[in-house]
Amino acid sequence: MPPIILMNDPRVVGIPVHECGEPLVDLRGLDFLRVDHRLADDAGHYARLREGVADRLAHAAHLLPAGLCLLATEGYRPLALQIAYFEEYAAELRAAHPEWPAEHLRAQTSRSLSPPEVGPHVAGAAVDLTLCTADGAELDLGTPVNAGPEESGGACYTRCDGISGEARRNRSVLGAALSAAGLVNYPTEWWHWSYGDRYWALSTGAPAARYGPVARGSL
Repeated sequence: MPPIILMNDPRVVGIPVHECGEPLVDLRGLDFLRVDHRLADDAGHYARLREGVADRLAHAAHLLPAGLCLLATEGYRPLALQIAYFEEYAAELRAAHPEWPAEHLRAQTSRSLSPPEVGPHVAGAAVDLTLCTADGAELDLGTPVNAGPEESGGACYTRCDGISGEARRNRSVLGAALSAAGLVNYPTEWWHWSYGDRYWALSTGAPAARYGPVARGSL
């Protein structure tokens, strides 16, 4: 497996953003996917995505085998929340590995959380999601959504070894539909898919990202 490019990589950070001004849309109530409430916030940010991302999820949903649905757990994430998540995880890693230099600590933190300034969730360009049955029962994809590298023993990595055949098949089903719809995966997190952000641009060869950080009240 080729080396994974992390979110803090200069090749990602250096991608320019040509903001298209596309609005955020609310996923709740749409008939092509379910929205899980485990990360719900009072403002409903978790259930919002850029319109172009939502359109591609609709396409992906119709590519799934009969009886399966997309289950979204989090979309847009305000900058302040991304900063809090990033700093909290960095502090955990620093406590466990005080010998790590700052640059290595930032890279290791970026396995699970994007640096806030380039975060796809902050741009409304990324969604965390899994598969469920028509009645809402989640399928086995090897780990819970948002399981970190430490707690999962690396099983959160999309192409990891050591998960069951059933989980691997379910990841393949999810990945095939989302890839065909134009989204890209962050390889350290099987559940994280995005479109229009810097990581998508690098992965697809696009000259620029379409979506930058969403300023409060701007979209």
